[in-house]
Amino acid sequence: MNKRGIQMIVEEIMKTDLATLKKDNTIEEACHLMESKRIRHLPIVDDEFVLVGLVSDRDIRDAMPSRFLIEQDSEVLNKPIESLMTTSLITCHPLDFVEEIAALFYEHSIGCLPIVKDQKLVGIVTETDLLHSLVALTGAHQPGSQIEVKVPNKGGMLNSVASIISARKANISSVLVYPYQKDERYKILVFRVQTMNPTRIIEDLKKADFHVLWPNLPGVSS
Repeated sequence: MNKRGIQMIVEEIMKTDLATLKKDNTIEEACHLMESKRIRHLPIVDDEFVLVGLVSDRDIRDAMPSRFLIEQDSEVLNKPIESLMTTSLITCHPLDFVEEIAALFYEHSIGCLPIVKDQKLVGIVTETDLLHSLVALTGAHQPGSQIEVKVPNKGGMLNSVASIISARKANISSVLVYPYQKDERYKILVFRVQTMNPTRIIEDLKKADFHVLWPNLPGVSS
């Protein structure tokens, strides 16, 4: 079984070529930098590269009175970025696990996560970065098949199912475990297997009295 994805850390997916500004830079400078770099989040740092704030494209849009009010817009653009940056920030460390920061994105509805080491900014992870990494974790970008098996919610089930799959010399790219919503006594094991024809694996699983939810192949008894 390929377990590399299970151990993926933030350092492997974070961007380190960072565009940053100081808090006394203007909002106009932030607009130009974000447009030229095609980014939506801009970390604000001090002279020691310590993270002091964060500005998003939404922050800037919300600060602009109206595109029809040229004079007011000009006044806003000349203000320091400090006037609208967010200072209450959620951060993480390069050695944190990707699965852990995914929970932060979900719980706090954030669009990016600055990465800090020894109090200094070393990287940033965005929603897009996280999505790409989760696709890699599940192996969904690789050719193969998905097999879903309903099992009793007790120890040893994952190993039992994996052993049957491995006996067919099929490489397991990833495994996800979900609760079975209809009955807490069961759970769902979702295997991503590097084979385009899982028929014999499914036959073996059903002979071992496992309940295969997907794929439900015609001609294969349940």
